[in-house]
Amino acid sequence: MRVLSVVGNRPQFIKSAPLSVALRAAGIDEVVLHSGQHWDPVMSQVFFDELSIPEPRYRLDLRTADTGAMSAPIREAVAREQPDWVLVYGDTNTTAAGARAAGGIPVAHVEAGLRSFDLSMPEERNRIEVDRVSSLLLVPDTRSAEQLADEGVPGRVEIVGDVMADATRVFLPIARRNEPPYEKPYVAVTIHRQANTEPDRLRAIANAFGESPRRFVFPVHPRTRHVLDDHGIALPDNVEAIEPLGYLEMLAFVAGADVVVTDSGGLQKEAYWLGVPCVTVRPNTEWVATVQLGANTLVEPDGLARAVEAARFPADAPQLYGDGHAAERIATALYS
Repeated sequence: MRVLSVVGNRPQFIKSAPLSVALRAAGIDEVVLHSGQHWDPVMSQVFFDELSIPEPRYRLDLRTADTGAMSAPIREAVAREQPDWVLVYGDTNTTAAGARAAGGIPVAHVEAGLRSFDLSMPEERNRIEVDRVSSLLLVPDTRSAEQLADEGVPGRVEIVGDVMADATRVFLPIARRNEPPYEKPYVAVTIHRQANTEPDRLRAIANAFGESPRRFVFPVHPRTRHVLDDHGIALPDNVEAIEPLGYLEMLAFVAGADVVVTDSGGLQKEAYWLGVPCVTVRPNTEWVATVQLGANTLVEPDGLARAVEAARFPADAPQLYGDGHAAERIATALYS
């Protein structure tokens, strides 16, 4: 069996690492295609180096998030490789491009069935589109499976858990060998989504940090850095801006934080698995259970400082999104 894995951004590189190992163990030939949606070395190549992901056979190096620009060369790779499956991850434009380019090859969607119910988010539109055309929908939990049933999605649904839980389980002991070089206590920050990098909103978020007595450490995403610089948005004195971190550094960084402030879907889950309370600067989330259990709080910028002060991780938090062995289940489901 041959699988064409389509990846293009940081979360997809992380998800593909444990799955690549499981595919090899199951005797499945994996061909990796990197769309180039993330092309900065600290957001891209570092993950191949750190996590031992197979080097991509196809590096499109497109340096764009334009779905149309990605689809044609992915289609060419599909025609050349003739895989049994096109494997796509999550909710990015790379995900949508991979699904569109599959042609008659069945699509397997890792992290299917998630919904924020906010169609203004391109990620939400991508999720819905890819789920509708996928033959195999690999969902992290029962809630996601029920959502797909409610929508009448025709593909086969398998509840496998979350491959990012696999990555956390495998890589956290390695990450913890080196303590992050930041004086404790600190709040870990990541802000990068399109809505939050609109200049006025990013300025409001920056001002909100200044309303807090806490110290924030902020690995600044390249897109966020461009907006800060181009629009003269100054970060307050209690924010330490640093360069983006590799995955292992980031895992140790989050594990050592008192609170996480983010707009990342993946980081909401990682904070939960690490037992760190999370404040999410978004009006909604696809990871609803983390909010319902009190481990995660959704806020607008004007409530950010208060939410950081109030953030606590629940003492009786149950296991969420699987047991850290989703990758093996996905390999089995592909054979099925």
